[in-house]
Amino acid sequence: MAQQAVQLDRETFSCSICLDLLKDPVAIPCGHSYCMNCINDHWDGEDQKGIHSCPECRETFTPRPVLKKNTILAALVEQMKKTGFQAAPADHRYTVHEDVACDFCTGKKLKAIKSCLVCLASYCEKHIQPHYEVAPLKKHKLVEPSKNLQENICSKHGKVIDIFCCKDKKCICYLCSVDEHKGHNTVSAAAERAERQRELEERRGNIQQRIQDREKDVKLLQQEVEAINHSADKTVEDSEKIFTELIRLLQKRSSDVKQQIRSQQETEVSRVKDVQEKLEQEITELKRKDAELEQLSHTEDHNQFLLNYPSLPALRESTHSSSINIRPLRHFEDVTAAVSELRDKLQDVLRDSWTNISLMVTEVDVSPSEPESGPEPTTRAGFLKYSCKITMDPNTAHTMLVLSEGNRKVTRMDQHQIYPNHPDRFTDWCQVLSRESLTGRCYWEVEWSGKRVYIAVTYKNISRAGDGNECRFGYNDKSWAVNHYKDIYRYESNFLHNNIWTSISAPRSSRVGVYLDHRAGLLSFYSVSESMTLSHRVQTRFTEPLHAGVWVCNTGGSAEFCKLK
Repeated sequence: MAQQAVQLDRETFSCSICLDLLKDPVAIPCGHSYCMNCINDHWDGEDQKGIHSCPECRETFTPRPVLKKNTILAALVEQMKKTGFQAAPADHRYTVHEDVACDFCTGKKLKAIKSCLVCLASYCEKHIQPHYEVAPLKKHKLVEPSKNLQENICSKHGKVIDIFCCKDKKCICYLCSVDEHKGHNTVSAAAERAERQRELEERRGNIQQRIQDREKDVKLLQQEVEAINHSADKTVEDSEKIFTELIRLLQKRSSDVKQQIRSQQETEVSRVKDVQEKLEQEITELKRKDAELEQLSHTEDHNQFLLNYPSLPALRESTHSSSINIRPLRHFEDVTAAVSELRDKLQDVLRDSWTNISLMVTEVDVSPSEPESGPEPTTRAGFLKYSCKITMDPNTAHTMLVLSEGNRKVTRMDQHQIYPNHPDRFTDWCQVLSRESLTGRCYWEVEWSGKRVYIAVTYKNISRAGDGNECRFGYNDKSWAVNHYKDIYRYESNFLHNNIWTSISAPRSSRVGVYLDHRAGLLSFYSVSESMTLSHRVQTRFTEPLHAGVWVCNTGGSAEFCKLK
C-alpha cells in the first residue's frame, strides 16, 4: 500500500507531456497542471489555429490563457525532491509529441501499436486485441501506426480508397470506379501494391547487385591505386639510386681526371725545373768565367797578360738549345676540350633519353574503363567520349593576339597589345599554344573565322623566337597543321608537316574537329557540320606530349576552342 501511495504521488506531481516531475508548474483554466515550458511549447504549435487546448481533456481556450507559476504546487514538488521522492520513470507506453495516440484510450493516451485501414483508427496494445480475436475484424488491414489515416478516405464520396485505376494511375474508392472512372481498367489497391512491390523488389535486387558490382569495382580501383602508388614509389626510389650512381660515377671520373692532371702537372713542372736548374748553373759558371776574362783584360803588364791567357779553359758547348720553345698558352687545354666534348655528348644522350623517359611516364595508363588504344570512333558521339577542355596559354600568345572567353578564344588585332616579356612567347608569328599537354586519346573542336587560320598540334619545344620555319606551325618536323583559306572567290584547305603541303578536300565548314590517339600515333582532322567528314589522317610516332595550337593570319580573324557536351 505504501508503494502504491508513493507511485500515486509521483503521477500526481508529474507533467503528462514530459512525464517528469513538474518544473515551474502552472495550472490552466481546465484545472490540469503542466511544466510551464511544456504547455507553452504545446500551445506554440497551436498558435496558427487560434484555438488552444488541454493535452489531456481537449478543452479549448480562446484567447490563449496567460500562465503564472503555481507557487504552492511548486513548493510541494520541491518538498518531494527534498524527501527523496523522484518522478516515476518515463513510461514509454504513453505518447509524446511525435507518437500516434490510441483513439480509444480515455485520459492519458497510450501509444498506438497499429492503425486499421478499414476502421480508420489507431489502437494501443489493449484496444487492438478485438482485431486479433473477433472474426470479422480479423479481415481488416492493420498497418504501422499512422497519423494520416484520413488520406485513405475519398474526399468526394467519404468512402475508403481501396481501388487502383490503371488508366489514370491513381487510387480511388468504389463510387469513383462507377462514376468518373467508369469503364476504366481497375484492380484492388492491394493487388496493384503486390505487383508494384514485386517490381520494387526486382529493382532493389538490380540496385543491390549494381551496388555489389560497383563495390567490387571500387575495391579493384583501390587496389589499383595502391599498385600505382607502390610502383611510383619504387620507381622513384630506383631512379634516385640510378641517378645517384651516375652522379657518383661522374664524380669518380672527375676525380680521376683531376688526379691525372695533377700528376702530369707535377711531372712536367719537375722536368722544367730540372732544365731550369741546369741552365742557372751554366749561367753561374759563365758569369765566373766572364769575370776572370774581365780581370785579365785589365792587366797592364803585357808579359803577365800573355803568360795567363793560354791557361784559360775553352768554353764548353752548351747542352741546351740557345732558345726554349714554349707553346703559347697550350698546356692542358686539350684536356678541357675533351671534357667539353664529353659534356656535349652526355647532354645529347640525356636529352634523347629524357624524351623517352618523359614519354614513358606520360604514357602510363592504368584506367580499367579504356583500352590502351582502339579503333578511331565513327560517330561524333563516339568522339565526344574523348573530348577534353583546352585553354590557351597567355605566355605563348603573340602580342597582336587577344585571348577571351576564359582563354578559349583568340582574336587577331591590328596593333600590338601590352604583354610582359616571356621566353615562351612567339615573337614573329601570330600563334598561341594550349596550356594543357595532350597524351592518350583526346578530341577537341575549333570554330574559326577570318581569311586564313592554321589549326595545329605541336611539341612544346617548338622554337618561339624569330621568323624562320622552325617557329611556324606545319613548317617543321615538330608540328602538324591544317590551314583553311577562304575569300569571296575560293575556299581551300591544306595539310602541312615539315613544310610539305598536301591539298585536302573536305566540305566547307567553319568548325574543325581534331582527334589524337597519342599512343597509337594517330592524328585526324575532321570537317564538322551536320556530320563529320575526315579531312586528313596522319599515322606516325609521337615522341613527346603534344600541345594544341592556332595561327591566325589576318586582322579580325579568330579561333575558339569549343565547349563540348
